[in-house]
Amino acid sequence: MLRSIFKKHLLSVTLLLTPGCSRHDASQGTDETPTRVVFVTGDEEYRSEESMPMIARILHHHYGMRVTLCYAVDPETGSINPNYLEGIEGLEALEEADLAVFFIRFRQLPDDQLQQILDYVNSGRPIVGLRTSTHAFRYHKQDPRSRWNDAFGTEVFGQKWITHHGHHGTRALTAVSRIQGKQDHPVLRGVTPFEAYSWLYHVDGGEHRLQGDCDPLLSGHALKSNHLEELETFPLDNPVAWTKSYRGAKVFFTTLGHPYDFREPAMRKLLVNGILWGLGREDLIPPGGARVELTAEYAPSDAAFGGYRRGQEPQQVKP
Repeated sequence: MLRSIFKKHLLSVTLLLTPGCSRHDASQGTDETPTRVVFVTGDEEYRSEESMPMIARILHHHYGMRVTLCYAVDPETGSINPNYLEGIEGLEALEEADLAVFFIRFRQLPDDQLQQILDYVNSGRPIVGLRTSTHAFRYHKQDPRSRWNDAFGTEVFGQKWITHHGHHGTRALTAVSRIQGKQDHPVLRGVTPFEAYSWLYHVDGGEHRLQGDCDPLLSGHALKSNHLEELETFPLDNPVAWTKSYRGAKVFFTTLGHPYDFREPAMRKLLVNGILWGLGREDLIPPGGARVELTAEYAPSDAAFGGYRRGQEPQQVKP
């Protein structure tokens, strides 16, 4: 049996991978408080508890940011376990966040934790989301909080969960390219075409439309599909990254996020560019894109089917 990861209070070498709420503070060498970015993780498919610490390290080491990671921690074991749906530790950090990054799926958080997330997204501060955050919550239909099952995705990020073109083992499944006319957008600096392991999400086309003021930047073309008989409803081409606004906040979202995607510098640039854009720091994005050199080994584990199978213990994350 695989060992569970991150026993509580066991510090990793980088201080970024501690369970619950972990911090790596940076000094900018000025009297100003470092920019603080909070990552909210909790998905049992795509190993956000591995990929988001890697991005956090990049923000800290290359941009001097203070980064905080919040994880789903099983209260019985004290270990990070994304299969634990009923809680995410450390959400109080959102009160002081300059930007929040969400990578969560089908959570059933208690009232106080849900409210901490809603308070942040209603605050007018910038928001970044990845993949399954279109379906961040799954409360029972009778639960008044079930409104957020769809509304969090549609209102905050521009779309709810609809369907995807299917996963077909460990192979690249989506060809990613810039949308014509968007090549000068700061988020796309240095983002060259690449093939993603994320199977393409359907968010636009047929009877479905992106919600709000979404401005698509990247398009994905499904290299394989389970919907070949329904292409008028679920076309092979769909947006995979866009910007929008929510209650005055700048929002960046991408439906990409398979753990293997982040081995591509273009994917890392897309996300870091999006974070810098959200913070209003386009000046830190040169023509070739943000600095995204890895600061430690990134070796995502068990990604063949997107992540965990329920009941399976996660593998040890390499620091």
